[in-house]
Amino acid sequence: MNKIGERLFNGIIRENPTFVLMLGMCPTLAVTTSAINGLGMGLSTAVVLALSNAIISALRNIIPDKVRIPAFIVVIASFVTMVQLLIQGYLPSLYASLGIYIPLIVVNCIILGRAEAYASKNPVIPSFFDGIGMGLGFTLALTIIGAVRELLGSGSVFGNTVMPESFTPIGIFVMAPGAFFVLAALTAAQNAIKNHYESKGKKSKIINVDALGSGCASDCTACGETGCSYRREEMIVETETETVEVVEEVVETDDLEIIDLDKEGDE
Repeated sequence: MNKIGERLFNGIIRENPTFVLMLGMCPTLAVTTSAINGLGMGLSTAVVLALSNAIISALRNIIPDKVRIPAFIVVIASFVTMVQLLIQGYLPSLYASLGIYIPLIVVNCIILGRAEAYASKNPVIPSFFDGIGMGLGFTLALTIIGAVRELLGSGSVFGNTVMPESFTPIGIFVMAPGAFFVLAALTAAQNAIKNHYESKGKKSKIINVDALGSGCASDCTACGETGCSYRREEMIVETETETVEVVEEVVETDDLEIIDLDKEGDE
């Protein structure tokens, strides 16, 4: 249960694919002109991510290592096709808004990265929830960006007008440059929160990739274990264990020397 909770928290907060890892920038910047578009793209990606992670994990001992990437893409493309047809059939307006970016989920670096770094090396259940966590983190980020752009660009959120009639929409926020402005502002806000907690001596819930020092080259997407803080604790325990073993060896050696001296005195 702790493993599942950790996978969810890791994807939503600690290693959020948009605000922390800066992955999947193409759909992040292109489709977030409104909150509903961001929500639709995020949930579509989350479904593909969770299901592809589960299937790839189940087949991890069957897929030959030399063809693993093409095999991963085939699995991902199959689920993307299913999601695309379902959206086209039941949500035609959303399908028209997202357009070409739905089939482009196949080459989303978040999905292929988690398949390679985590799902291909871990059991099915943790891999499935890793996909859900990363997908929800991506959905949360896209929805927030879309909501801010829609609010400032048209005065509404999810199609509902929330700004007073005196408000003048800032048209640039529903255009391409607005995506960069909002992403930069939200990322800066996240960094400010992280620095605020660090200045108070509290452990930030957002990973600091510049201060890992854990031997993983700051590549969070390639981490198939339970997190850097966990590995640090393991290293501390191992160091303490090695120290205890060395002390015991020294004590045993001293005892042997004393015994030998006693024997020599008797002789």
